[in-house]
Amino acid sequence: MNIKPDPNKIFPISGVNNLVYVKPTIKNPNIIVGDFTYFSDVDFEKHVTHHYDFNGDKLIIGKFCQIAAGVEFVMNGANHQMNSVSTFPFYIFEGWEQKAPSLSEMPLKGDTVIGNDVWIGQNAVILPGVHVDDGAIIGLNSVVASDVPAYTIVAGNPAREIKKRFDAELISLMLKFRWWDLSISEINSLIPILTCSDLAKVKNFVANRLKEQNKL
Repeated sequence: MNIKPDPNKIFPISGVNNLVYVKPTIKNPNIIVGDFTYFSDVDFEKHVTHHYDFNGDKLIIGKFCQIAAGVEFVMNGANHQMNSVSTFPFYIFEGWEQKAPSLSEMPLKGDTVIGNDVWIGQNAVILPGVHVDDGAIIGLNSVVASDVPAYTIVAGNPAREIKKRFDAELISLMLKFRWWDLSISEINSLIPILTCSDLAKVKNFVANRLKEQNKL
């Protein structure tokens, strides 16, 4: 009996109860996660912190991302007013006479966006408003405070570029190819290419496929 990949199955590995596909576990409408993205733990939303409805910010994660245990997404609610001489949030505590500042007074960074096929290492922290593009890798214990380009490896605190995963030509081809948007059967047939370490072979295959599709 063949088992087909099911993006709506919470526990996708038989007998393993500490790894989940994230999408079917999400209840917060401001967290949007693509198919087959997994988390090496069971309560993803607890790792999205300071995420308050009144800020309106979203966490958007693409397909086929690999998120290790201990990863935290810090949202805009963690920010304090910084254009005044004190950063203390008097308005959230009892007894202090301060109205909540308007959102225009707060250093809001917008939505946090993670692309497709991104690998985020254990205990990494993603700060508000960061955009991590497709195919990037974030090293363990990294603190990501700025955008990460496609197919780039970053690490450290603050996270800095270590290197590009591939040359510019292959990166451009992969961004056009967008394998993660294909059907399950098509992706299954592509696994030998997607997991091939002969990058010249991969480049030739993807270029030919894009030419067939009139995308190159």
